[in-house]
Amino acid sequence: MIPIRDSVRSRRFPWVTLLIIAINVIVFAHELTLSDQDFGLFLMTWGLVPVKVVGFIQGLPFSLFTDFPTLLTVVTSMFIHGGWLHIIGNMLYLWVFGDNVEDRLGRPRFVLFYLAAGGAGFIAHAVANAASSIPAVGASGAIAGVLGAYFLMFPQSRVLTIIPLGIFIQLAQVPAILFLFFWFILQVISGVASISPAHQAAETTAWWAHIGGFFVGMLWTFLAGQVGSRRRNPV
Repeated sequence: MIPIRDSVRSRRFPWVTLLIIAINVIVFAHELTLSDQDFGLFLMTWGLVPVKVVGFIQGLPFSLFTDFPTLLTVVTSMFIHGGWLHIIGNMLYLWVFGDNVEDRLGRPRFVLFYLAAGGAGFIAHAVANAASSIPAVGASGAIAGVLGAYFLMFPQSRVLTIIPLGIFIQLAQVPAILFLFFWFILQVISGVASISPAHQAAETTAWWAHIGGFFVGMLWTFLAGQVGSRRRNPV
């Protein structure tokens, strides 16, 4: 299913969401200028390498002072994408759902929320793939956090969705709570399936980043008292 727009209108223009999309697009444009060799080096330098992150966690608190570059990749990896479909899909989801979450949380909180969800998602991916030296990149974990927050904030919303039916395409208004529930179940099923060594070797999607980000999004929303809240948005 491909979301087109939701039924909740924001009261303020989503400047932060738009800025995040712009940064991702700029970084991707830079990637397109790199040779295959330079792109591989770029991924290894700025992408998140699970085995390095696990080593960083095991070395705490000393690794905070001795291996800061690994900690930095928890953030930088969120703004790197591996291809056109990767970035288009992520940015579409962020545009459809991010504006409302930004509107509800307020811009400064939304920045912290986005980075926290993305970081938690990548850490979950690293723990689930502790021996992997393949760099993980993409905004999926952070966007999954946005989806988790939206799931609790706007349970009455509906999403205009493209539903492929073989060679036909159907447009339908799907309740957001069902759309996101089935999206999350798919991530869990795929994540569990990816645990086996045979699947890990061939896996190209960071399913556990999606799962971790979604949980953090819901937890943040719950702790902030924003579950289905209809209070005025913070400044």
